[in-house]
Amino acid sequence: MRGILVALFCAVTLAGCTVKPEIPRSPETIQQAQYRHDGPPALTLFTMKSNTTGAGAHTALMVNGSQRVIFDPAGSFRNEAIIRSGDVVYGVTPQLLDVYTRFHARETYHVQVQWLEVSAELAEAILRDVRAAGRQPDARCAASVSEILSRYEQLGIQSTWYPNKLARDFGEIGGVTTRELYEYDSDDNRSVLETFDPDRAAAQRVARSAE
Repeated sequence: MRGILVALFCAVTLAGCTVKPEIPRSPETIQQAQYRHDGPPALTLFTMKSNTTGAGAHTALMVNGSQRVIFDPAGSFRNEAIIRSGDVVYGVTPQLLDVYTRFHARETYHVQVQWLEVSAELAEAILRDVRAAGRQPDARCAASVSEILSRYEQLGIQSTWYPNKLARDFGEIGGVTTRELYEYDSDDNRSVLETFDPDRAAAQRVARSAE
């Protein structure tokens, strides 16, 4: 009974963390969308927080390993140009990352960004986990991310339903750097997605596949 009550509570409080329709993507499309960032292997935890109450509204995890992806459980970051399968966003170029953060930062919410350099082995293991996770149910953003991170004892993360608790636990790992992103656009943030140009994104994927 307690678990049901917790799930209902989170479904209400984490209103931004709800399952949206998925655009089917072929394995070939996902393969072509892969992007490898030249930075070190790293985990980046995104926590979307209310500007009025500080409450956590959504959690996502970016993994930089053999490719860079964002695990965005039940998130609404979707359009034709964004290659997303299950709850993993592929092809996280600097342009797409900028659009992702600006899509979530607006007049009512800001984004806490926590970055941690990790070993190549750990990044690759977590990359495999998020790709295997599949689509997540409503309100399980923090639960889904924390369950994966909790598998690795060196991180010291416990499973939780709450974005702010996960952010606090993640921040206690040695070496984490934290910054806050604020923007003051309207809550109707659909226009931000439109800045991710489909033709430009497709051209970048074709160029990478030809290399």
